[in-house]
Formats: sequence, structure tokens, C-alpha cells
Amino acid sequence: MVVNGAAYGSDATYNAVRLAGTLAKLEAVDVTVFLMGDGVTAAIGGQQTPDGYYKLDRMLAGVARAGGRVLCCGTCLDARGIAEAMLLPGARRSSLEELADATLAADKVLVF
Repeated sequence: MVVNGAAYGSDATYNAVRLAGTLAKLEAVDVTVFLMGDGVTAAIGGQQTPDGYYKLDRMLAGVARAGGRVLCCGTCLDARGIAEAMLLPGARRSSLEELADATLAADKVLVF
């Protein structure tokens, strides 16, 4: 799953993370979420949102806890001044090469 949208700029990012969380809970499914562009902002840990509002960092952490991979484009992180230490536990810096490998290995690729 490739997510390009900003953390709270569009419902598409929220819906992508919701779907990833649901899929990651299924035993027969391997989920990789690759955040790129403004999508990398969803993996910043410790997000402060208003009461009652969803928290994408917690949702993505759930994907990782369920065995899914949460990968962040390194170039996109650098362009936004986001250090790897700022990422939620379970998310990590990645590369376009790793996205290419995951894409070739995947049965399906969803882009949000």
C-alpha cells in the first residue's frame, strides 16, 4: 500500500491506514505500508490531535504490532526535516529500491 497524502490533509490517508490496520490483522495477508511525499507525516510519533479525533501514529503502530511493515521514504523524510528518531515505534526509514522490491513481490498494490 502506497500512501502519498498528508497525515490530516485528506480522508484518503485516514482510510488507507484504516484498511491497512484491518488487513494486517488477517493471518493470510502480509501488509506493507510505504509512506511517501507528505504521507511520511503520518508516521511521526506522539501526534497531538483534538479529543475525539483519530491519531494516525497510533493506527500505524497497530499495523506494525499486527506484523505489517511501515516504511517511510528516506528522501521524503529528509525533504520535510523529519529524523528517523521522530518516527513511531515500528516505522522505519526506507528507500525507493525497497518500494520497488515490495511492489514486485506484491500480489496487489493499492495507492492512496
